[in-house]
Amino acid sequence: MSDNRDVQAEQEVSGVDETVQDAEVIQEEQSSPEAGSDATQRIYELETALSEAQATIKEQQDSVLRARADVENARRRAEMEVEKARKFALERFAGELLPVVDNLERAIELTDGENEAVKPLLEGVEMTHKSFLSTIEKFGLSLIDPQGETFNPDLHQAMSMQESADHAPNTVMAVMQKGYQINGRLLRPAMVMVSRAPSGGVDTQA
Repeated sequence: MSDNRDVQAEQEVSGVDETVQDAEVIQEEQSSPEAGSDATQRIYELETALSEAQATIKEQQDSVLRARADVENARRRAEMEVEKARKFALERFAGELLPVVDNLERAIELTDGENEAVKPLLEGVEMTHKSFLSTIEKFGLSLIDPQGETFNPDLHQAMSMQESADHAPNTVMAVMQKGYQINGRLLRPAMVMVSRAPSGGVDTQA
């Protein structure tokens, strides 16, 4: 009976020893440099993959922003071109109409308004001229008639210069041909005579 108990006790002690040994082996494996190296390598690989994914996302976001900016710029350019075309589509046509206005004005200037025989004709020409100007103004045409104004090289073309004691230098003394703008853009400069001081020349760039 005593022998059986001793054998059982020895078996239990042996089992405990094996369990302790297995635990020590597992602990050694977990704490071994090789196991730590594998975990570090895995962490490095995951961090690298994460960095690459983040870089890809950032690049895609930048591409989307650039594409959106390109679309917006293209839309703005198209709107500007449409607006430009709308404003200046009649520029060539309006330029062809200016000689008609000039001829009407010459007819008015050269006709004797005191002559009763031609007075009705003159009134008809004046009405036509007034109506013509009113019509073209609706399409953005505006008159440049700088009589008495300071010479402006952006709007005026100096055809001649004349000394004058009655006008300040660089003053438009006479308008030989009126100018026109269309929607703020020069269509034809006014052809003018410019004053200069008796002792000096006119500065047509002032």
